[in-house]
Amino acid sequence: MSLSTTTAIKRNPTRTVQIGSIRIGGEHPIALQSMCATKTTDVQATVSQVNHLAAAGADVVRIAVDTKADAAALAEIRRQTTANLSVDIQENYRLAAMVAPVVDKIRYNPGHLYHHERNRTWQDKVRFLVDVAGEHGCAIRVGINCGSVDPAKRDKYPPHDTVHPMLDSALEHAELLDSLGWTQYCVSLKDSDPQKVIQVNRMFAQRRPEVPIHLGVTEAGIPPQAIVKTRLALEPLLREGIGDTIRVSLTVPAEQKHLELEAARQILDDLSAGRTLDPAVANQKGLNIISCPGCSRVENKVFIELARQVQQATADFAAYPISIAVMGCRVNGPGETDQADLGLWCGPSFVNLKRGHELLGAIAYEEIIPRLRHEISVLISQRFAQRRP
Repeated sequence: MSLSTTTAIKRNPTRTVQIGSIRIGGEHPIALQSMCATKTTDVQATVSQVNHLAAAGADVVRIAVDTKADAAALAEIRRQTTANLSVDIQENYRLAAMVAPVVDKIRYNPGHLYHHERNRTWQDKVRFLVDVAGEHGCAIRVGINCGSVDPAKRDKYPPHDTVHPMLDSALEHAELLDSLGWTQYCVSLKDSDPQKVIQVNRMFAQRRPEVPIHLGVTEAGIPPQAIVKTRLALEPLLREGIGDTIRVSLTVPAEQKHLELEAARQILDDLSAGRTLDPAVANQKGLNIISCPGCSRVENKVFIELARQVQQATADFAAYPISIAVMGCRVNGPGETDQADLGLWCGPSFVNLKRGHELLGAIAYEEIIPRLRHEISVLISQRFAQRRP
């Protein structure tokens, strides 16, 4: 990885937010985060991973909760660890009431507030979350992703524009939280494209410089390419003082999640020493594999291996500027693959294959790689006929 010398880290004067035993924002150190990839209902495996990540340097460890069984397991996990815990709730926002007593931060995605109790406004749901968080002393993260953005915001802009829907959503939710008198929150705006991450976070920080920001590249993929993507996004922002807590999302097996912390620490150490990625790397174009880091929602454990197989099986297409997204579950899979040329999202016994927004079918795991290569060849013949070797 080619590094060049630049200025060291500075910090924007954001307000302070308490997350368990740590504080982010203000003059506090940039906090490192990671997320469990174990099944939340497997208490011992999750406790082991939480403690492993904390020992590796995670200031906050996130755990996904989708069901009441997950919430019950989380209560037992809390009894067995002292780590700062963040809970990731997606469609069922009401689960926050069950988990708030045992966690330090609640993360919600504005785009997913529409999936449950559709007759209730998203504003009412956020008020519920604030009430719950306030009662139990939890911080809140408004977690906005390019592929699951608020549909009311998405529909205002052209399909290729993921930046402005994210920005509008972040500003709207920050305004509501402010109006409720709630200041213990941070915001994340994540895309799989590093340049869009830079753009949208700069815009938000300019409009709301006092709000702490959680930085990351969503579905960055498999290392080392995923680390390069993350550095391309985070280094310019951190140099400008934007960013109070970071996560490097890597598609790796659960037992290797500590690599996320190692990569994050290396980014901060290099920036502190004035070393950054060579800007020429940002201009390199070619095949882009987007894959989520995996969490308890992954419906088949072979997802990580599938992502690796996709990387290996598409190596001979590396020169073509094509994007392939590989997602582990139904929660983020359908939406997060929409912006890719070809998308795969995994079910228990099959892989859903997409071309843009179009679903091509449910393909058996053992058949997906040949089918994917076929679809890539078709795509290349349609777009790049003159360039094909």
